[in-house]
Amino acid sequence: MDSHPMHEQSVSGESLPSRLCEALRFDSKNSLDLDSHSLTNSSSDNYTPLSNSREKHSPTDSFSRVSPSCNSFDTSSCFQESSPPVEAREVFSQNEQYGSWELQEVFNIMGPQSSPGEEKGQIMATPNVSLEQIPCGGLKHILVDCAKAISEEKTNKFNQLLEIARREVSITGEPIQRLGAYLIEGLVAKKESSGTNIYRALRCREPESKDMLSYMQILYEICPYLKFGYMAANGAIAEACKNEDCIHIVDYQIGQGTQWLTLLQALASRPGGPPRVRITAIDDPVSRFACGAGLEAVQRHLAVISENFRIPIELHRLPEFAPKFTLEMLGARPEEALVVNFPLMLHHTPDESVDVYNPRDGLLRMVKSLSPKVVTILEQESNTNTAPFLNRFEEVLDYYLAMFESLDVTLPRDSKERIDVEQHCLARDIVNVIACEGRERVERHELLGKWRSRLTMAGFRPYPLSSYVNSVIASLLQCYSENYTLVEKDGGILLGWKRRNLVSVSAWY
Repeated sequence: MDSHPMHEQSVSGESLPSRLCEALRFDSKNSLDLDSHSLTNSSSDNYTPLSNSREKHSPTDSFSRVSPSCNSFDTSSCFQESSPPVEAREVFSQNEQYGSWELQEVFNIMGPQSSPGEEKGQIMATPNVSLEQIPCGGLKHILVDCAKAISEEKTNKFNQLLEIARREVSITGEPIQRLGAYLIEGLVAKKESSGTNIYRALRCREPESKDMLSYMQILYEICPYLKFGYMAANGAIAEACKNEDCIHIVDYQIGQGTQWLTLLQALASRPGGPPRVRITAIDDPVSRFACGAGLEAVQRHLAVISENFRIPIELHRLPEFAPKFTLEMLGARPEEALVVNFPLMLHHTPDESVDVYNPRDGLLRMVKSLSPKVVTILEQESNTNTAPFLNRFEEVLDYYLAMFESLDVTLPRDSKERIDVEQHCLARDIVNVIACEGRERVERHELLGKWRSRLTMAGFRPYPLSSYVNSVIASLLQCYSENYTLVEKDGGILLGWKRRNLVSVSAWY
């Protein structure tokens, strides 16, 4: 990528965190609408789900109605209710009786998974059935009993409970009904030992539209704890590198590059001129499609930032992942301040419970040996790494129920965008955590306290997150719902929904 020469900026009295927060406020008000060349105007107008469905929908059809509209800290009337696009409503009028068609297609490819007497393809039943029909304490109770029956190898009991649960789930219903649909898929996969094949099919089927917005981009837009998690990490980076002329960011999962837009805008307005920024992207180990159609789209987005804000940016890609890459591969330059970013990916690296060589701690030690200026970590606040099956299932149920409830605030239940996010971004992880074991279970989340122990043993010390940025995030969260929470703990922050922490953010050096 061609870099622009250093451009002198007028000196401003604003601090870098203040400029970062102004960029955040702008981002919250103008979601995916950076300029005429930004993410909202991708050259691909339509996309198709990972399955070969004929219905096509634009992932940005309703984004203008998704993000809250806030003026600074005014949290009154911040959110505008959205309605599904006409095209999505038409699809649902034709497909109201289906269940999880994405996972169902994979089941059909692999062969029938149903019990005797069940019609092939009837994984889910009709939507929006009253929860009052369920005995023994509700759908949540029945789902836990299903998991207990599997753990106790009581096949007949499981099949009986499964029939009850199937009649009550719906991908357009209450949060517990929607989550229940995917939990049932995971339980059936666990019983049939087919979880790994389903997970791989979901993660690795190549999107048809080469320049489409990824499903993770949609999730980023409708889940503020992801957006503001990135912002908290960016605040630590901005503070650590405030006096640096050259910054090298090693990003372990760049995705669509969304995290860096607001940081680059803030750095561009730095008194004395912007720094030179080099970004090295390292692929996700689980899916080679983590960057969508590749880094070309990311490169175009960064080129727009570079041009509009006159900040020199380079983007490179490493073909190796995680412990496989070396310092030499990074092409480290002595004048650069090194930043390492781990966004929702450290849990994919196996630990000592899976591999005797403990690649997870080995990766952290290797990063420490690079002497980074700061390391930022964004992780799901969930404990599924070494928990046995039943405990793992109950943790998944509690965690994702809170997440599904939070999605109701942002998009209506019959929204095509919400259904796509839940199926393509969340259902695949639910299936993996529930149905897979050993090396095949790659979704191995840990709590902030455990990450703190690992990082401390690797020689890291906590880098304080910006209290100013945290206070701005806490206020902006209220633009979405008063049920979103921010808690400062163990040198990091926890972003969540009601009583449940969902995402942790921490920084280290």
